[in-house]
Amino acid sequence: MEPLKAHDIHGNWATPLLAWNDDDSLDSGRVGAEIDVLIAMRVDGIYCNGTAGEFHAQTETEFDRISELLADKCNAAGMPFQIGVSHMSAQISLNRLTRVASLQPGAVQVILPDWFPVTEAEAVVFLHRMAEAADGIGLVLYNPPHAKSVLSPVQVGRLAEQVPSLIGLKTAAGDDAWYTSMRKHLSRLSVFVPGHLLASGIQRGAHGAYSNVACLNPAAAQRWTDQIQTDFAAAAELEDRLCRFVEDHIVPFIKRDGFCHAACDRLMAHVGGWADVGERMRWPYRSIPASEAERLRPIARALIPEFIT
Repeated sequence: MEPLKAHDIHGNWATPLLAWNDDDSLDSGRVGAEIDVLIAMRVDGIYCNGTAGEFHAQTETEFDRISELLADKCNAAGMPFQIGVSHMSAQISLNRLTRVASLQPGAVQVILPDWFPVTEAEAVVFLHRMAEAADGIGLVLYNPPHAKSVLSPVQVGRLAEQVPSLIGLKTAAGDDAWYTSMRKHLSRLSVFVPGHLLASGIQRGAHGAYSNVACLNPAAAQRWTDQIQTDFAAAAELEDRLCRFVEDHIVPFIKRDGFCHAACDRLMAHVGGWADVGERMRWPYRSIPASEAERLRPIARALIPEFIT
């Protein structure tokens, strides 16, 4: 596909979660089936190799297979897509980007090198080199709360001034002051916020979500995204209920029990039941038992019936 501009990146973007066999090998057939479902659901876009896609646990052969699967299916269907090339090593991330540029993603997602936090000057050097390798494909900076360096809108704005290929940001966002700063310093970027905060985020100037609630039910997340434009009051009320579900029933697995974020994304997909993703996380990360999804499904059906079939 043609490289996306910042204004092209908006709405509800969903991701396939990786499916692992009992011997810890990748089941690419199930991953491909997930991509087919997402295309059929007509989400605004699809991305791979983020946190929910366990980019940190892939071999390079697996990374290539996943990226090629997504590109082949999305290019054939005319579906906008992005490929995450993130890795804790700058060298591996650069090599990943070099290999996927020919797959013609709309954009590529990157994290900043993550073992030692980079300075702002080092971040500029890193992004410049990545932009050169991307050869006209835009960069989306993935800067979640667990990054070693969580950047303010002012800092991201300075990076964007020096690296014109930086067209987007994935962030946890913040309070009203954060959004005021975002509107001032990130006006030319596509800014994506957490999925369960999409309605209030768009109201305050954000553009979409690489969505955790799409892990729960991509089709419902798309309907909600569309509703934000047509019936904001109803969409805001649904956001309140989504936030209660996430804060009361998902976040405790992280804060209380120490599960990783990707395990919670997988749990939500299991609750929603839209694809055969399984409960299994790749070694050494713990998997949330399937019994927890069974326990949460009636709770979700009562609180957010729009997301549970």
